[in-house]
Amino acid sequence: MNLIILEQSDFVAPDRVRLRGRRQQHICEVHRATPGDRLRVGLLNGDIGHGEITAQNGDFIELKVDLHRSPPDALPLTLVLALPRPKMLKRVIEHATALGVKNLYLINAYRVEKSYWQTPWLHENKLRELCLLGLEQAVDTRMPQVHLRKRFKPFVEDELPGIAADSLKLVAHPVAERPCPVDIAEPATLVVGPEGGFVPYEVDKLRENGFEAVHLGPRILRVETALPVLLGRIFPGR
Repeated sequence: MNLIILEQSDFVAPDRVRLRGRRQQHICEVHRATPGDRLRVGLLNGDIGHGEITAQNGDFIELKVDLHRSPPDALPLTLVLALPRPKMLKRVIEHATALGVKNLYLINAYRVEKSYWQTPWLHENKLRELCLLGLEQAVDTRMPQVHLRKRFKPFVEDELPGIAADSLKLVAHPVAERPCPVDIAEPATLVVGPEGGFVPYEVDKLRENGFEAVHLGPRILRVETALPVLLGRIFPGR
């Protein structure tokens, strides 16, 4: 936890918060902080600063906080991702959040098993939990928006053109002819397929809507590996 994320409900005064539960435990057991120590804190969807511990007991930790700087800029990217298997989904959500993705669509595809949509990790509270872990890791406070779309064709034909308007449209595909571009200077919409990639019909539908297929080289990567590589190429240093 590189950042202690605060919520409005934590405030007991304009500049004081009381923390319980997981955050209190982390401060005590990992940071081993005591009254007078300062920790990096940030208000969810707000500014970042520091908090000085002013009181500590078995029920709560109280901090006096000073929030004075903005969080990192978001990536100018919309990520459209075929729903991964649940075990991988957890890591992918954390990684995407830590890398600065703020707009994420989880979609269906031919190679997405129906059972994946039944995972409890798609519940709103679970997705929020995963996003918070990514924010804590990256020292960021801006919560991403995660959208679920269970029908491929209606999404690609009816929604995606508007979502991707005025952006560079890319679909990661292992047998594409063009390599993934590097360090682009415009917003992008990136579509990433499931394990095994999109089937030809799905790639064709994306191409019909203005998406260009790109690859990362001769190696076939898992989604959790390919995603940070793709974002690192498209927006290095961001």
